[in-house]
Amino acid sequence: MKINLSGHHVDVTDAVRAHVQEKFAKTANHFPSLLSLDIIISNENKKFYTEISTTYSGVRIAVKGEGDVMYPAIANAAKKLDASLKHRKGQLKANLHNKPVSTTPEIAHEIIQEMDLR
Repeated sequence: MKINLSGHHVDVTDAVRAHVQEKFAKTANHFPSLLSLDIIISNENKKFYTEISTTYSGVRIAVKGEGDVMYPAIANAAKKLDASLKHRKGQLKANLHNKPVSTTPEIAHEIIQEMDLR
């Protein structure tokens, strides 16, 4: 999975890149069809914000995390992304189950056929 990491008023160091790779390694294993993540880490008014956006099964998923320190902000956004991806995966699996088209039981049809309606 490709991770596009950028910073807004934040220096993205190798340590930050390694932390992000470590945080999203499990997500990459659980969702192998996920191709890329766009991550923006920003610092505004002494708070860190992490915005993550991706496309999963044709749907755009975007989450935001915040914190007073950068690493918990990344962890918060990673947790939200994992929950969003699990929710979407559940929706896709729910669509696989076919709902019955007819609500009339087959037994009623057989009973009508056996009745002598003359």
